[in-house]
Amino acid sequence: MGLSSGRGSSYDLSFKILLIGDSGVGKSSLLVSFISSSVEDLAPTVGVDFKIKLLAIGGKRLKLTIWDTAGQERFRTLTSSYYRNAQGILLVYDVTQRETFTNLSNVWAKEAEMYSTNHDCVKMLVGNKVDRVSERAVSTEEGLALAKTLGSLFLECSAKTRANVEHCFKELAFKIMEVPSLLQEGSTCVKRNIQKNKQEQQSGPHGSCCS
Repeated sequence: MGLSSGRGSSYDLSFKILLIGDSGVGKSSLLVSFISSSVEDLAPTVGVDFKIKLLAIGGKRLKLTIWDTAGQERFRTLTSSYYRNAQGILLVYDVTQRETFTNLSNVWAKEAEMYSTNHDCVKMLVGNKVDRVSERAVSTEEGLALAKTLGSLFLECSAKTRANVEHCFKELAFKIMEVPSLLQEGSTCVKRNIQKNKQEQQSGPHGSCCS
């Protein structure tokens, strides 16, 4: 069954997901590929953008608010508020550009560790652009090794062909749901939203929230 994209009360859990990594690795393309049926060539993100996706996982209706950030240094002033209360982080690199991979451990993973307010936050290392096989500069084994070092999940995908893109976001959401503190936080947000909706518009009873 499809999900209603209407009122905020049409979901059981709400999670904040971040996309971080160097400029040009395909963060925005991954997001667009996941959200819509089109795959586009996008201009670099300026500052911060976010999209909302509703989906069902494990019998629960989820609302994912996915934040996409500019990789350029001049936009880094938004950092602390961007990381606040995030339950999941996708650390994205381009498998054809080794520097974007080394920057994940040298820059982005350290930043995530420094600014994340949720210490249980689930992280996933994502190698993008695997469709460009002949240009690959980072092996799958290297990606797995870094993910192990960082204590994060790992997947490779292609925003261009859409291979594994949906799996990245769904797997991350599924893992967040397995962490009691994050699950509770996601539920609390929903309860507040539902209460707010009831106060704003007495439009009859809403569905029960998660347990």
